[in-house]
Amino acid sequence: MAPGKVAVIRSDLDIVIARTLARDTAKNMGFGAIDQARIATAVSELARNIFLYAGTGTVTVREAERAGRRGIEIVCEDQGPGIANIDVVMQDGYSTSRGMGMGLPGAKRLMDDFEIRSQEGVGTTIVCRKWRM
Repeated sequence: MAPGKVAVIRSDLDIVIARTLARDTAKNMGFGAIDQARIATAVSELARNIFLYAGTGTVTVREAERAGRRGIEIVCEDQGPGIANIDVVMQDGYSTSRGMGMGLPGAKRLMDDFEIRSQEGVGTTIVCRKWRM
């Protein structure tokens, strides 16, 4: 698997950089406009969560291959407070910020694969993938 490109998240501008990186990578890989938008939207949500809840972290964008399929893989990592109850935050409508974002469930719906690991006091890692059809 390719090492990928990394966006360090420390500010609102970095969220835009991560979104653009994901969209450009998807475009270069041959994803259509709709999937490019889905990927960029999911990355925006995930990068925003890093900024809001952990303060800093990284978004890594790389090509993925599995069983002969090519896709894009997004790895979002932080060393923030972690998530106490993943089942709760994955419920539609759950929000800690009272924001209008789609939250983690929305980001999950936009991608084909979505894995989340979190430990309180250690941080959170989310890996998601979109496969080319």
